[in-house]
Order: sequence, then C-alpha cells, then structure tokens
Amino acid sequence: MSVWQAIILAIIEGLTEFLPISSTGHMIIASALMGINELPITKILTVNIQFGAILSVVVLYWRRFLQSFEFYQKLLVAFIPAVVIGFLLMDLVDAMLESVVVTAIMLVVGGVVLLFVDKWFRNANSDKISYKNAFMIGLAQCVAMIPGVSRSAASIVGGMAQGIDRKTAAEFSFFLAVPTMLAASTYKLITDLLQLELSDILKFDLPKIQNSFEVIKPDDLQLLLVGNVVAFIVAMLAIRFFISFLTKYGFKMFGYYRIGLGILLLALLALGVDLRV
Repeated sequence: MSVWQAIILAIIEGLTEFLPISSTGHMIIASALMGINELPITKILTVNIQFGAILSVVVLYWRRFLQSFEFYQKLLVAFIPAVVIGFLLMDLVDAMLESVVVTAIMLVVGGVVLLFVDKWFRNANSDKISYKNAFMIGLAQCVAMIPGVSRSAASIVGGMAQGIDRKTAAEFSFFLAVPTMLAASTYKLITDLLQLELSDILKFDLPKIQNSFEVIKPDDLQLLLVGNVVAFIVAMLAIRFFISFLTKYGFKMFGYYRIGLGILLLALLALGVDLRV
C-alpha cells in the first residue's frame, strides 16, 4: 500500500464514520477499486484510523467532556449493551463482516428507513437525555454490528425514537462513538496487528506481548500515522457539516445515497468484481 492509498482511505473514513451512510461500504469499494482489499495492512489501517476520527470528537467537543461526571455515567450506560452483545456475538459479527452481500443489502434497507425517519419522529424535540434514553440508544447502536447499518444512523434513529431531537441525538451519537470505537479498534489491533489472543493480555503474557510488537514494520507505522492525521482533520470537517445539514434538511438525502451505494455494491458483485475484505 502506498502513502496516497492510505490517505484516500483515511479521507473516506473521516467523511463517512459519523455520517449515517456506513463507512464499511465505502471502505470495501475504495480498497477494491485500488486493488488493495486483500492486503493485511488494509484491514489493519481501516481499523486503526478510527482513532483519528475518535480524537476529532474529543477535540471538537472538549468542553462537553469536561462538563460533569453525569455525562460519563450516561455514556457508560449507553456503552454497556455494545460490550455485552459484542462479546456474546463476537464470532457471528466477525462472520458478517466478511459478507459484502450483507453490507450491500443493509445499506439499501437502512437507506429506505432514512427516507421516512424524519416523518416518523417529527415530534421528537427533547434536548435532554435520561439514563433510560442512553440505554435505549446503546441498544440501538448494537444493530450496527451488522455491517452496512451504520453506527451513526442506528444510534441517532434510536435517540429520535426516544423523542430526542436530531441535533441532540447526533451529538450523543458522536460522544458514544468514543468508547465504542476505542474498544472495538483496540481489540481489532490486538488480534489482527499484534496477532494476540485476549487471554494473552488478561494473563499478561509479557514475552508473547513483546514478541508481537516485533512483527510491526516501520513502513506500516508510517501509513498508520499518516492515516490517523488525515482521518482526524477530515472527520472534524465532516462532523461540522453533518450537524448543520441534519438540522436543516434531515435524513432523506442520506437515505437516497445509501440506496444508491448499496445497489452499486450489488451490481459490482454481479459483475464479478472481487470485493472480499
């Protein structure tokens, strides 16, 4: 993988991670078109650059993260469903992540939902999130374990279903992304990049942990660093755009876009294009 290919993937990650359009589908298409979808570093990079996207939320909303202890309590309540369900369904989730067909179908299904969500929840106008709301948003976020659903879309719609307005639901979705993506990305880096089992970490198998770091190549580290910087910058711009656009226009345009992307994926598969991840 070249530096420019890493930059392209990072731009796509930054643009799509917090928009309700599924970063997974975009990564599949981009890596396949560039012919790098089967490289081990591609899978590692697409997971690692989420750290840059996460950092953009912390920087943009740093005052909120210093606001109160209750803020973190609600994030914890919302985060718990992902931990429990993710642990119980780990093997199933990994299997689904290998299926481009599932991703494409869920892009279309999710797109259809977004066409009507503004109408369904037009009376959602609360700017307060209770502990119950936080937990229900966390449950809704778990639907995004199915590739193509979009973590952002699932959690925002879950918030609106609780009567929370679009802006407040979107911002809480961003906040919830920090612990959720941090946990998922860290786990994937440990298992995919370092080739470690979770038991090795829990047992603190120091010799095995030290040896695992020796497999990391300097060139790979450069790609990961560049990718995170680019993803951070682009994600900051995307979040600002999304909040403004969502407040004014709602979800319908994102719905049409998702449907088009899902159909494109299915068409590429039908033409025999290799989209394996």
